[in-house]
Amino acid sequence: MKKDIHPDYHTITVEMTDGTTFETRSTYGAEGDVLKLDIDTKSHPAWTGGQQRVRQDGRVAKFNKRFSGFGLK
Repeated sequence: MKKDIHPDYHTITVEMTDGTTFETRSTYGAEGDVLKLDIDTKSHPAWTGGQQRVRQDGRVAKFNKRFSGFGLK
């Protein structure tokens, strides 16, 4: 690696939304800084299976409505 062109890689503390913490190495901030997360795997609907909406007017619904009577026998 070339000298003096890479960011400082140091230890920081990451605080999850529920208050738990862990240490990791990062280029964020300075040595010993705390990174507080607003969204993480414990609170985001993509990981928790939260409210999901199925659109009834989307392309798949239109396709199914248009070809609902068509069937292969």
